[in-house]
Amino acid sequence: MNDAAILPHTPAQLQTEHFDVLIVGAGISGIGGAYHLNQQCPDKSYVILETQDSFGGTWWTHKYPGIRSDSDLYTFGYRFKPWTSAPIATADEIRRYMAEVIEENDIASHVRYHHKITDASWSSDTKLWTVEATRSDNGTISRFTCNFLWMCQGYYRHEKGYTPEWAGMADFKGQIIHPQSWPEDLDYAGKKVIVIGSGATAATLVPAIAGKCDHVTMLQRTPTFFRTGKNAIEIADELRRLQVDETWIHEIVRRKILYEGALFTKRSFEEPEKVKQDLLAGVKHYLGADFDVDKHFTPPYRPWRQRIAFIPDGDLFQGVASGKASVVTDEIECFTATGIKLKSGGTLEADIIVTATGFNLNVLGDIQFVIDGKKLDFAETVTYRGMMFTGVPNMAWVFGYFRASWTLRADLVADFVCNMLNHMKVKGVQSVVPALRAEDSNMPLLPWIDPENFNPGYLMRGMHLLPKRGDKPEWQHNQDYWAEKDELPKINLDDRAFVYK
Repeated sequence: MNDAAILPHTPAQLQTEHFDVLIVGAGISGIGGAYHLNQQCPDKSYVILETQDSFGGTWWTHKYPGIRSDSDLYTFGYRFKPWTSAPIATADEIRRYMAEVIEENDIASHVRYHHKITDASWSSDTKLWTVEATRSDNGTISRFTCNFLWMCQGYYRHEKGYTPEWAGMADFKGQIIHPQSWPEDLDYAGKKVIVIGSGATAATLVPAIAGKCDHVTMLQRTPTFFRTGKNAIEIADELRRLQVDETWIHEIVRRKILYEGALFTKRSFEEPEKVKQDLLAGVKHYLGADFDVDKHFTPPYRPWRQRIAFIPDGDLFQGVASGKASVVTDEIECFTATGIKLKSGGTLEADIIVTATGFNLNVLGDIQFVIDGKKLDFAETVTYRGMMFTGVPNMAWVFGYFRASWTLRADLVADFVCNMLNHMKVKGVQSVVPALRAEDSNMPLLPWIDPENFNPGYLMRGMHLLPKRGDKPEWQHNQDYWAEKDELPKINLDDRAFVYK
C-alpha cells in the first residue's frame, strides 16, 4: 500500500529524510539510547525527534518548586557516566549531567526539537517505518523514514497531568494548578495553599513552599509510604576523600545501592509488616510520639505495591513538625468559593489548590500507528519482555522499573536493541517481529502488570490500553533488575519468538 495514502496529512511533494534508526524522545532514555548507538552501532545513522524545545523530558517539562529525583542518581544516572554529587538531585542538576553526555558524545547534531510525531506507518513491502511530525515552532510537517523505530518517549502525557473532576471546582475563586502546568510567575507568598495528593510530587512540593507561603496543607485520601535518610552516601564521600577515581566510585556505589534495594524489595514481600514498621520509624523520628502517624502516614497496602519515594533529610516531615505545613487525611466532598469541603464535614481554606494527582498514561506517544494499512491497537498485542510487541516489526520500547531507577532498564534495553541491530546485519535481514511460538498457543493472556504486584493510579486507569502479558518470562515485563541484568544480555536472538525477513 502507498504510504502517502496511509498518511493523509503529508503533501505529496514533501521531502523525506531517511535514517537507520529513529529515536522518539530526548529524555533520559533517548539520550542514553543515542550514546549506546554511537558506541555499539557506529555504522548506523540516527535521528532523535523531540516534541519539546529542549532535552530532558520530565526534567525539562516540570517546573514546579523543588522538583527533584525520587531515587538516587547513582542508579538513575547512566552506567557509563559517573554521578559525582548528592544522590537526590534537582531537575537542573540532572539536566546539567545530561548536557555533558550530549556534548561529550556529539549527540546534539542528531536531535530535532519541536517535532511532535503524529503518525507512524510500517510497510512490509519497503521494510520501512514512515513517520510524520508536526513542527510546533512553525506548523509545518516533517517526514522521515527509518529501518528501526526506538520509542523512548516515556509513559505519560507531558502537556497535561491528571486531575479528577470534583463538584464545585468552577466555584473556587482562587487558582487551581496541576504541577505539570506550574505557572512561572505564580506568587504564593502569604497565600494559603492546598496540595492534593500524597505521592512523590506532593512530597517534593510541600517542603519546597512551606515557610514561603502562609501555610501549606497536604490533603490526601490515602497515605503513602516514604523512606527517609541523609542526602548523602557515606561510602562515596569516603572514597572521594581517598581520591579514588570517580568511575570506580560510581560503580561501587551503584552496586551497593542495587544490592541494598534488592534486599529491601525482597523483605517487602517476605516480611511486609517488619518493613512497614521500619518505614514508619523513619517518619516518627521527625514527627515525634504525639503525631498520629497511623492515620496520616500508614497506607492500607503492603510496602512496594506503589512506588516509595525517598525524602532527603526528612524535609517533608520537618515542615509538618515546624507547623509550616500540615497533613489532612480525608476525602473531598466538593470545592467551595474559598477552599474545599471535606466528607468528614470539615473545611480547608485556600487561595491556591494544587492537584498533585498523577499522570495521564501515554501509550507510545499517542501516535497513530499503522501496519500495512491497518490501524494498530496495542492492547491486542503481547509484550516481548516489555521491550517489543507481537505483530509490530522493527520497534522497541523503553519502559523502566517501578522499584528501581528507570535508567537501569533503559541501559539494558539499549544493549538489546544494539545487539538486535547488529544481529540483523549479520543475518542479512531487514525486519524482525516478535510472534508467539507453537508452545505459546494455549498461554493465558493477562493484564500487562499484575495489579496485586503493583497498582499505581495511572496504570490502573490505563491498563486497558496496554499490551497483554503471558505466563512465561519471554512474554512478561519483569520488574527484577537483578534477574534482567543477567537474562537480557543472554537472549537468544535466533529464538522462534523472533521472525526475520
